[in-house]
Formats: sequence, structure tokens, C-alpha cells
Amino acid sequence: MTAVGAFGLGSALAAWNLVCRGSRCPSIDVLERYQPRQTSRLYAVDGRFVAELGLERRTLATLEDIPQVVEDAFVVTEDKRFYRHRGIDWLRVPGATIRNVMAGAFEEGFSTITMQLARNVFPTQITRERRGLTALERKLKEMRVARNIERRYSKDRILELYLNQINLGSGAHGVETASQRYFGKSVRNLNLAEAATLAAIPKGPSRYNPRRYPDRAVQRRNTIIELMRRADRVGDADASLGKAYPLALARRVESGEIAPYFAEWVRATLHERFGDRLYQQGLKVYTTLDLDMQTAAERALESQLRAIEGGRFGAFRHRTYEQYVARGEREQSSGQESPYLQGAFVAIDPRDGAVRAMVGGRDFDDSQFNRATQAMRQPGSTFKPFVYAAAIRSGRSPAMLIDDAPISLPQLDGTEWTPENYDLKFLGPMTMRRGLYDSRNLIAIRLGMELGEHTVSEMARQFGITTPIPPYPSIHIGSAEVHPVELIGAYSTFANLGTRTVPNAILRVEDPDGNVLWTKEAVAVPVLATPEAWIMVNMLKDVVLRGTAFSRVWNSGFRVPSAGKTGTTNDGADVWYVGFTADLVAGVWVGFDKPKKIMVDAQGGRLAAPAYTDFMIEVYRRKPEPPDWPRPSMVITRSVDSVSGLLATAQCADRAYLEYFIPGTEPTRTCRDVIFPGMSPNPFQRPPEAQRPVPSRRNPPRIPDEW
Repeated sequence: MTAVGAFGLGSALAAWNLVCRGSRCPSIDVLERYQPRQTSRLYAVDGRFVAELGLERRTLATLEDIPQVVEDAFVVTEDKRFYRHRGIDWLRVPGATIRNVMAGAFEEGFSTITMQLARNVFPTQITRERRGLTALERKLKEMRVARNIERRYSKDRILELYLNQINLGSGAHGVETASQRYFGKSVRNLNLAEAATLAAIPKGPSRYNPRRYPDRAVQRRNTIIELMRRADRVGDADASLGKAYPLALARRVESGEIAPYFAEWVRATLHERFGDRLYQQGLKVYTTLDLDMQTAAERALESQLRAIEGGRFGAFRHRTYEQYVARGEREQSSGQESPYLQGAFVAIDPRDGAVRAMVGGRDFDDSQFNRATQAMRQPGSTFKPFVYAAAIRSGRSPAMLIDDAPISLPQLDGTEWTPENYDLKFLGPMTMRRGLYDSRNLIAIRLGMELGEHTVSEMARQFGITTPIPPYPSIHIGSAEVHPVELIGAYSTFANLGTRTVPNAILRVEDPDGNVLWTKEAVAVPVLATPEAWIMVNMLKDVVLRGTAFSRVWNSGFRVPSAGKTGTTNDGADVWYVGFTADLVAGVWVGFDKPKKIMVDAQGGRLAAPAYTDFMIEVYRRKPEPPDWPRPSMVITRSVDSVSGLLATAQCADRAYLEYFIPGTEPTRTCRDVIFPGMSPNPFQRPPEAQRPVPSRRNPPRIPDEW
């Protein structure tokens, strides 16, 4: 028995001496100048804090800034003999060793605070392997490095480094960042219950995350408070109060957890310019984000998605987000595609391209894929305004007639493409204006083919669409995939009456001393002449006043002068609404990551537009309403027959309406010059301008709810 013991002791000593041979253990000399990485901080357009950027989100705090109750909570929980050992708590080693041998792995550690610091500071040299000889080597390295650290540094310095290095979940490293993230205040202001909540997390940063699992977090918090009471770190009365204290977590705006998709978009942009400086030097990044608009966008989109899943718009036969969470599938997420209904929302100031709000998905922790900037989806009818804009620029007028009639086109594979309208009806010749506000597919296809696919593709490029647009007739009704942020940004061209601004998120970047390192200039690109753009805006206003968006925008209470376009793909897998006022463009996309039919009667007007409307109503409660777009002096008016598209006379006065033209594009013939056999009167005709009631808050037009 003595020989066995001697052999074991000799083996242990040999392993202890050999584990760090040949500089295999990290040198603790780096701790003399060691500075944990500090994150850059994002600020909203009004200067409010948004988020931290970094591989590890960390803001340093000195031990003087960290209250005693926080120090005690961590020491009692993680290493109660911290001030009595020299890096290794030998009293814990025998019991832990026996249990690990029985388990065949390091299931129970005996790590001290100093050993944890060693592996956190040197993660590449001290691995986290838990099984086999590699695990034994890792533990021996931890112990050797911990002993070296204790020989050189004071307990206060070791504890300060540890409290700034420890992983506390939700991307927060260090007690200052975690305090801001969970409680919205500095670590210096934490009370007993909050300190114990932070100390509860290192045992399992995901399992005891107070946002995800509040019940678990409170239970472990109370266990820690009891340990502190038994260790005489707190009195009985304070312990009782601490255990009864509610888990009062900060609102997301206060904690830096708002707009995670926007923050990641900014991070990726800045990484290309600043590289690792972004994660090491604590830069200050001032962004275009409006926190009030961001919270309104998040609220509006999530409310609409829950309404769809809840059956408000018809039977929803897919798995809901709530079911996904309840089944525990969120914990096994890959971080990319999700199986539940998703959405994206972007709001942009068209005057300078400033992104005021961005929602890239429902749950950033579950899926980091940004559907606003990374997804490629078919835009459906939201692409049609580019076709009509090309037509207006080519000299065509809103009164030009196009036949809403069946068409069959040969494909490369020998099949025939026979596109249809959403209602499966064909209504015959109609004006371009009506074709747009009623979103008739055959009108857009015939118009686009007349212009030519390359003309339409080039027009979309000028509007800022960078994704491939193949020269096929189906592009005219939105078959070519786009990035949502580009599609929504393209509508700034209309809002600005001809000039497109490029979506941007960054105003300037400063170093910690306030020196400006980089300023992002707004980019403006002329696309349409002002009269052309104004006519397009006027046509798109009809989408809201009498077309496919009437029911869910105008008739739902948003009466600020606005225009927009609904969009739905043929299989109902994507629904859109992109709308705008003179000072704000906002767009909504709803669908599944793996495209599939959302539900029966999936339309952009029904499923996407309500989120836009809720957002805009909330926004314009806080900010002044912009004026309507002034008509350029160059744009002229004529009374036009809604059936023939020609000048109205007494013979067709009951079908007349006021149309707008760029000089030279107005019709020269009158309605009595042309007879259309069998043509029924336009069911959406408008009476002459003098008699037509102007839609207003008190007098909305009477149009059926859905188209």
C-alpha cells in the first residue's frame, strides 16, 4: 500500500514538474500590462446609450468602484477560502478528485478564483477540455499558473482582474457590463439581491440568465444570500429582505439590449474599417438610430406577428414562436434559420438615408441572421413602382391604357408561363394609374415588356437594387430577389421627389478622448426628375386612398399624407408593405426563413401593412406631421375619361377625373374619338374633380376592404 502511495505521489510530482516544460504554460508577465478588451459603445441620434460592440462586451471597473457586497457575493459563491489559500484550495481537491474519477471526467471542479482567472486570461493555452489526459493536463496548467499569479500579485489585484473578466451571460463580461445589462445601472449602485443575482450566473451563464430563466435565477440568488448569511457577510434581517426583493430587471432600452440587429450591422460595418481596434480601444460610435422609433417598430412588428399566429387573419397552421419556446427548441437553435414566422422592419429618414429603426428578426439570441440586411426575398408587387417609374420617365402618362388580359409566354424549358392576377380575374383595358393602385399583375407585365426587361432592370439599379435581376418578364411583378433594406431605401427616391439616399447607420466615430476618427457622409443619387417623381408619388398615394392599402392604412387611422405599395408573392410566402411620408420611409416584410405559404389569403395589405400603420401612428403622435408634396409648376392637369384615358368631354363627364401630366405627354384626342366595344364602365371611376369629395379624416373614400 505504501509503495502504491509512493508511486502515486511520485507520478503526481512528475506531472506537476513536466506539465509546463518548454514554455508550455503561459507566462504571467503579461498581467503586468494586461488590459482586458474594452468594447466600443453605440449611442443613438439623441446621445442615449444603445449597445456595446465587441467580441466580449466589457466595461472596466476598479476595485474601488465595486462595492463590498458584490465582492463578498462572488467570493462566498466561487471560492470561500480565497483569502486563505495561495491559488489552490487543497481542501477541495480530494473530494472533487474522487467524484471526477468515478465520473470519468472533470464533472466537478475545485477551481479557485485564481484558477478561473488563469483559464479566462489564457484561453488558447489552457483549454476547457473535460475528459481524458488533456483534461488532466489542463487542470494541472491551471494550478501551476494560479500559483505563479498568487506569488506575484495581491489578492485585491487578482479579484479585480477576475471581476472584470468573468463571463456573466448575454455577451456581458465583467460585473460593470453585466450590471448595466441586467439592472440598467453601474455596479457601484447594486444592492444585496442584485449582487447575488450576478454571482449566481457563473455556475451556468445560460442556465441562470435572469432574463431567460427568472425563476432559476431567483432560486440560486437566494441560495447565495443564504451562503453569505452563514458566512457572516450579511445579517439575518438583510438576508431576509434580499430574498424577498423582486427581480427588477432593467428595460431593454436601459440595459443596452435594444436594436441588436442594428448594432450587429453597425459592428460589421465598422470592423471592415477599424479591425480589432473596435474591440480593444473603447471607441464611441454615434449612430442614426432613434430609440423611440426603434421600440415602436419592434412593438408593431411583434404585435402583428403574434396576431397572425393567433388566428386574427385566418387559420394559421404552422408552429408559432410561443410553441417553439415552450418546447425548448430555442436552446438547440443553430443561430441562423428559425422555423417560426419571421419579420423585418426598417425605417429611414429619406432626406439623408439615416436608418431610424431596424428589426432583423424576432429573437436575436435565437437567430442572429438579419433579415433586413442579409435576407434575399422576392419583393412581389413592391417592385412594380420601378416599372412604372421607367414608364413615366420614358414619356408615358398615368392615363395611358394597358390591357389587363391573359398572356402566355414560352419559357426556356419549353413550358408556358401564364401569369394571373391575385383575384384570378381580367378586367380589360385600364389606365396605368389604376393598374398600379389596384396592383394588376398583367398591367405591370405588359408595361414592363413594352419597356424591355433591360430598361426595367437598369431602372431598379438606379433605385439602389444591387441583387441580380435576370432579363425575364417575371421580374416586372417582383420575381427577382432583393435585400429588404435596399428595397425600402429605394423608396426614398419617391419621398425626396427624385433623389435616392443610401441607407446608413453611422454619424461619426470618436476615440475615448472625444477625437473624431471618422465621419460618415450621406450619399444622395439623382434618379428621377422632380415632375416624374411627383407623378409617381401621386399614383402611389392612390394605393393608400383607394387601392390595396386603403383598408389597413388610411381606413385604419393613419391620415398623414403618405403613399406606398403592397406586395405579395404568388405562393403567399412573402408579404410586404413599403410606405412613406415626406420625412419617413418604412417597410415591413413577413414570411418564413424557408419560404412557404404563410396562410390562405396571404396579402401584403392584410398581413404586413398593419404593422406599418401602428408604427406610423405612434411615431407621428410624437413628431410633427410633414406637409403633402407640393405639385411642381411644370406638372399640368387635364380632365380625363377613366375608361378611355383620353380627354373628357360632355359625353363621358360621368367617368371623368383630374389627371396629371408632364407637358407633351397629355392626350390630344377626346373620349368621343374612340369607342371600345363591350367595355363596361370603370367600377372605380372618379367623378370630375370639382364634384369629387377629397378623402380626409372625416370623409374617407368608400372602397372594399381588400384587393
